[in-house]
Amino acid sequence: MIKPSEINSLIKLLDDPDNGIFNHVHDKLFEYGDTAISYLESAWEEAFDPILQERIANLVHEIQFSNVKTDLMLWYQSGSFDLLQGALIINKYQYPDLDEQKIINQIEAIKRDIWLQLHNEASPVEQIKLMNHVFYNMHGFSGNKTSHQDPQNSYLSQVLESHKGNQISLAIIYSIVAQKLDIPVYGVNLPQHFILAYVDESKDTEFESGILFYINAFNKGFVFGRRDVDMFLKQLGVKPDKQFYEPCSNADIVRRILRNLISAYETLGSTDKVNELTALLEIVLE
Repeated sequence: MIKPSEINSLIKLLDDPDNGIFNHVHDKLFEYGDTAISYLESAWEEAFDPILQERIANLVHEIQFSNVKTDLMLWYQSGSFDLLQGALIINKYQYPDLDEQKIINQIEAIKRDIWLQLHNEASPVEQIKLMNHVFYNMHGFSGNKTSHQDPQNSYLSQVLESHKGNQISLAIIYSIVAQKLDIPVYGVNLPQHFILAYVDESKDTEFESGILFYINAFNKGFVFGRRDVDMFLKQLGVKPDKQFYEPCSNADIVRRILRNLISAYETLGSTDKVNELTALLEIVLE
């Protein structure tokens, strides 16, 4: 049974100058986890002491970061089947009070707008043309070319609000919508880029996995072929490898989001965030 009076009494001791007492109180409150957060936030609002405010803010962040680590570990260890769930866990690192249902509803709205115009007999290219029309023209998504390094480009909640994102965030939303419509579009992990592949295993194609064509979600859904991937790799001086042509796993995609964020926060000089995101990356590398 949670006793609010006990939590509040512990919070009052957070500014104790004795490190031993502070550490004991800190650990007890941390054990309460989410339950303690609303009490801590109320105490922060009422506190006048900057030391107490800082200690409360740090403790709230520690609890929330611990939740993200636990959720990411469970997602990864249970097979990382749901890409949206993986992306939302990373989103909660920066936005712990994230309204997940709002994001799900925003994605459903895009899906519905496509579904209303989608014909059963539409060819793969026709399906993608319709997706592109709804995604880029009706909903106004585009690649953020001016602030490409901004970490906000990697958080789905922000991308769905601003309609601007990087290669991977736009590709994630695009592929999730496609898969909800039974359109087989999956992420492909290219070096220095992230693209999508339209996979159709029922057709006889030149590719082992039945890839009909590729899609660049960052460039308004531009459709291209394997030769273009060959050329891109040649320009980078990278040897062609199967992994650069085939769909990657959801865990690969989440690793890519985390690496993008680490790079973005390194550029901003946010050492604490770099360290925490590196710890998250280690969870999905094990």
